[in-house]
Amino acid sequence: MAKILVIDDERAIRSTLREILEYEGYQVDDSPDGPTAFQMVLTEKYDIILCDIKMPQMDGIEVLDKLLSLYDIPVIMISGHGNIETAVDAIKRGAYDYISKPLDLNRLLVTIRNAMERTSLVKETKVLKRKVSKTYDMIGESEPMQQIRAMIDRVAPTDARVLITGSNGTGKELVARWLHELSNRSTGPFVEVNCAAIPGELIESVLFGHEKGSFTSAIKQRKGDFEQASGGTLFLDEIGDMSLAAQAKVLRALQENKIMRVGGEKDIAVDVRVIAATNKDLKKEIENKNFREDLYHRLSVILIHVPTLNERPDDIPLLADHFIAEICDNNGKPLMTFTDEAYEELKNKEWTGNIRQLRNVVERLAILCDNVITDEAVRKYS
Repeated sequence: MAKILVIDDERAIRSTLREILEYEGYQVDDSPDGPTAFQMVLTEKYDIILCDIKMPQMDGIEVLDKLLSLYDIPVIMISGHGNIETAVDAIKRGAYDYISKPLDLNRLLVTIRNAMERTSLVKETKVLKRKVSKTYDMIGESEPMQQIRAMIDRVAPTDARVLITGSNGTGKELVARWLHELSNRSTGPFVEVNCAAIPGELIESVLFGHEKGSFTSAIKQRKGDFEQASGGTLFLDEIGDMSLAAQAKVLRALQENKIMRVGGEKDIAVDVRVIAATNKDLKKEIENKNFREDLYHRLSVILIHVPTLNERPDDIPLLADHFIAEICDNNGKPLMTFTDEAYEELKNKEWTGNIRQLRNVVERLAILCDNVITDEAVRKYS
C-alpha cells in the first residue's frame, strides 16, 4: 500500500486530504511544517509527498529543494497563492506537478496515480540496471583472469576479430560482451547468434536476411544479423557448429564487408566487428573437414582462451560470494555467508559445468540453508 505525506500548515486541508486519500486506499501521514516533515521523512519511507508552498518557518520551495537533494521521490506542490511563475519555478526545481487550491480532487488523484506509476518504473529500471551490471561482472583475481583482462583492455579498442575458446559454462559470452563494451563500437548494437541452436537450413537467413518470397515462409523482407549489427559487434557463439555452406558465406562477408540476402540480387555493405566463440577444437574440426581453415584464420586474429573453473580454484570463493549476494538481493533475503571450510569444500569439487554449475549450486544452497553455509551443506547439496 502506497504511503503519502501531506505537508500543509492548514489543519483543515490536512484533514480533508487525509480523509480522501485514506478512502482511496492510501496510507497517509501529515505535517504542519517543513522541519517536522523532515524528521518524519528521515524515519519513514514515503512514496509521494504533497507539499504546500506558503508555510511558516520554511516555505514549500525550500522544502522541495531539501527533499530532492536527499531522496528521489515525487513531490506534488499545492498552493492557493501561486501563479504561473511559481508553478514553472517548482517544476524546474524538480517537482512532479503543481496543483492550485482549491484542489480539483479528480486531478489530484490522477496525478498521484501517475506519480506512483513513475515511481514503479524508476524502481524497475534500477533493478534491471543492477541485474545487468551484475550479469556482466568479471569476477576473479587469479593469474588467468588477470591475463584475460589485460588482453581485453589491449584488444577491445581495435576492430581486430577475436576467437574465444573454452569449455561450456566458462564465460566466453562475458568476454565477448566486455570486448564490445570497451570498444569504440560500444554505443552500437551487440548482436548474439547461437550457431548451435539454429537449424542448418535457417542459419543463412538468420545471418544474412532474406527477401520476400525467397522461400515458402518468407512472407516479408527480413534484415539479417550482419545488417542489424552494423556499426556494432556480431557475436557468433558456438561457431564450430555452423554448416560449411554458411561458413563460406561468412568468409565472404569478412573478406569483402558485404553480404547478400537469401533470394537477393545485390550486395549490401556492412560495418561490423565479428567476435566468435567455440567449445570445440577447431584445428581438429579442420582436419576432419568440418570447418574451413581459411575461415579459422580470418576469425582468429586474436585468440583468447577462457580457463575452466578447476584451473582457477582461488577464484571460487570470490564467485561464490558474488553469486550468494546477487541471489539474496534478488529474493529479498538477508545476506548469507560461507564458512572457511565451505570455501575449501567448493574449491575441492570437480566443476565439469564450470561457472554455470557453481552458480546453480550456490542458488541451491541459498534456498536450502540457513544464514551460514557450512562445508557439510556443500557436500550435501552440491
